[in-house]
Amino acid sequence: MAKRTRSKPTNSLPVGRSERRHWVLERLREDARTCQRCDLWRHSTQTVFGEGPANTDLMLVGEQPGDAEDIQGHPFVGPAGRILLEALSQAGLSDTPYYLTNAVKHFKWEPRGKRRIHVRPSTSEVLACSYWLEGEIASVRPRVLVALGATAVRALLGPRPRVSRDRGHWLPSVFGPPVLVTVHPSSVLRIADREERHAALNALVHDLRQVTSRLASRDARTTS
Repeated sequence: MAKRTRSKPTNSLPVGRSERRHWVLERLREDARTCQRCDLWRHSTQTVFGEGPANTDLMLVGEQPGDAEDIQGHPFVGPAGRILLEALSQAGLSDTPYYLTNAVKHFKWEPRGKRRIHVRPSTSEVLACSYWLEGEIASVRPRVLVALGATAVRALLGPRPRVSRDRGHWLPSVFGPPVLVTVHPSSVLRIADREERHAALNALVHDLRQVTSRLASRDARTTS
């Protein structure tokens, strides 16, 4: 008699650790599509959830989606994203897998002529969206977090740290991984003078090189 095999339920949790992380992350992403935890969804095109591997050492957290991100549905696909990619490349992180997300998943904006200009999320909006960010961190379990700008710093570290004071420093977080504080790449774009903008980009690269060194030192310890 042929041995009967029991079919695996379609909603069962995957067995492998990496598969479980990916499964949980995809469930979070699907649930976030209809998020109404604050009123930002009313004036946004869609939820913009994080993207990247579910099993990686590095997670970068920005502020919120911009106009391009709101339309396309992906994080950091606008001008600030291009600055971030350039900075990551110069910092030696272009080949490093990373998870990229925002503290707030909906675009907060105000009209200015025909343009939609971003408005900084309020504390209540950051707190409302913390459910998704905490879920992403718990699913991915990165070894390093990078806070890009003031809103990300507030979401990851609370109200006391400041970018102006703590930039370039590693700070402990309740999530486990240390957090590197740095500016949002959009701050580079806002500088009109070419030389000053170049200096600002170099400063961002300098901050991100600390991530390169930290990940390399961890790799060295695990292989020694």
